[in-house]
Amino acid sequence: MVTLYHWDLPQRLQDLGGWANPHIVDWFADYARVAFEQFGDRVKYWITMNEPKEVCYQGYGEVTKAPILNAKGIGEYMCAKNLLLAHAKAFHMYDEEYRGTYGGTIGITLSGSWYEPASTSEDDFEAADDRYQFEVGKYAHPIFSKSGDFPPAMKNRIAEKSSEQGFPRSRLPEFTEEEIEYVRGTSDFFGLNHYTTYLVYRNESVQNLYDVPSFYGDSDTGAYQDAEWEDAASVWLKVVPWGFYKLLGKIREYYDNPPVYVTENGFSSTGGLLDDDRVNYYRTYLSAMLDAMEEGSDVRLYTAWSLMDNFEWMYGYMDRFGLYEVDFESPERTRTPRKSAFVYKEIVRSRELDFSYEPNTDVMTIAEGK
Repeated sequence: MVTLYHWDLPQRLQDLGGWANPHIVDWFADYARVAFEQFGDRVKYWITMNEPKEVCYQGYGEVTKAPILNAKGIGEYMCAKNLLLAHAKAFHMYDEEYRGTYGGTIGITLSGSWYEPASTSEDDFEAADDRYQFEVGKYAHPIFSKSGDFPPAMKNRIAEKSSEQGFPRSRLPEFTEEEIEYVRGTSDFFGLNHYTTYLVYRNESVQNLYDVPSFYGDSDTGAYQDAEWEDAASVWLKVVPWGFYKLLGKIREYYDNPPVYVTENGFSSTGGLLDDDRVNYYRTYLSAMLDAMEEGSDVRLYTAWSLMDNFEWMYGYMDRFGLYEVDFESPERTRTPRKSAFVYKEIVRSRELDFSYEPNTDVMTIAEGK
């Protein structure tokens, strides 16, 4: 399973505007063709893009991912349209020129948290759905919905905000009718990276917070996480397995139950081999996923993030997601299995979710480093 784009753009292309330049649609297609030609006989699962929201919002609108353009309320939308068209062009190329020969599968992976209404008020229910549309629907709706295009709630809110701010037209670029049809249906599966949940609300404090273009100002929503929820090492990650269950249900409802590939799901710590908190995360999230599957969600694949500790972008090597701990002080970068590695291995081996399973004494002696 190969991901064509996981945020590494050649600097020369970034200098020409990167994902804000419409020519990147052709640049990406040229690159995809090379990959299909060279590896299509061996690779049967292709992911065009990993987490477009993080590419566009964090890199072009905000300053929390490269290339940190800080073009709030504008850059992320330019990026989104071009990225979706580039994805679609790679999909059509594979579908029309390579699928018949190689028989592979191709799709896209989206990041998706769950957005729960903070109260039972109608405003908060609407806010939670709007937040979902801005965060996930911006990329899911053009591809997986029957109508295509950006979500209506998103188009309406950005147009309204743009008018209030004196812009001559919406800051959200429009798709032509031909582009809507070109993008719609361009994924064999719904790739999903899921970690956590937020509580979402809408009130006057939110609506008065933004008077300049911004992504969250356009959505008119606020979000937070319950202090009672269990923490991970990452400041944004709380353990809320029922959110995973609800998100899978929403994908099933909104997009006619597409095949779902869970391509990331995991828990961060600051290190240590006896990681019962990570073990609990995987067990409870897998249980929630199974509940959704019992209700009809078509989940075909599940992937733990991650095999080993790795570079977590702006967080460096501090947040550790690995089933294997990496000693970054060692020249050999020694890998040592955590307790979660043995538990996950047993889940895969037995194909069962046994909450009472404990690795044997010999295994735990290794994990304790004795």
